[in-house]
Amino acid sequence: MELIVAVNDDWGIGRDGTQPIALSADRKFFRETTRGCLVIAGRRTIEDFPGRKPLPGRVNVALTRSVRELPGFTVCDSPEAALALAQAAPRAMVIGGGSVYRQLLPWCDTAYVTKIHACPESDTFFLNLDENADWYLEKVLQSGEEQGIAYEMCLYRRKP
Repeated sequence: MELIVAVNDDWGIGRDGTQPIALSADRKFFRETTRGCLVIAGRRTIEDFPGRKPLPGRVNVALTRSVRELPGFTVCDSPEAALALAQAAPRAMVIGGGSVYRQLLPWCDTAYVTKIHACPESDTFFLNLDENADWYLEKVLQSGEEQGIAYEMCLYRRKP
């Protein structure tokens, strides 16, 4: 399984249920990388989707214990249920938020990480893969600057 996340310099990923900085280059990278995938998201992340609707061109899975039905989503009330769906899919991607990443990271072997070189205040953080002995940076896929903020899209792999 794979994951995709945008992190700030302190590996913060969000505040009050949304991304503090949203770059159009990262949104495009997200759309292109997840297109055709089964995507797994938590309820709070889904509430931040445009119109709170499923992402088009993807199989949308909600990992949540707080609701039983979400139109356009397959709702799973446990990580094990989400993993079973992911294993049956040609390609599965964990897309957040913080608790969903923590629950499913042990089953991920690939991470697409957009590093946004800024440090807004965050209340949710992702594991710093640069300091984790289980992961390594395979390559920087692209980099640039938008709104005066530098960024890099990075590909991490879990060590065998």
